[in-house]
Amino acid sequence: MPEHVTFLQLLGPVVLALAAVLWVTALIRLLRGIRPQRSLLRPDGAAVSALPQQRQTAPESEVVELTPAERDAFAGLVRQLGDGH
Repeated sequence: MPEHVTFLQLLGPVVLALAAVLWVTALIRLLRGIRPQRSLLRPDGAAVSALPQQRQTAPESEVVELTPAERDAFAGLVRQLGDGH
């Protein structure tokens, strides 16, 4: 131990290094706590879902019969929109 350095001066870097190690350890634990855990699996191995089960088939298509006046109005609308391009 050098003669011109006091015990407190030697202890300072040690305390700072210990504080840095503790801070990094706490930061790592905090970040691990934010990430999703593997505990989202039930004991039977199935995943826990927050969403309801989605149906596998598409909904039935709907058909609406238009009157001749509605067909003409729709055709005119399509022509108007087509002229702008």
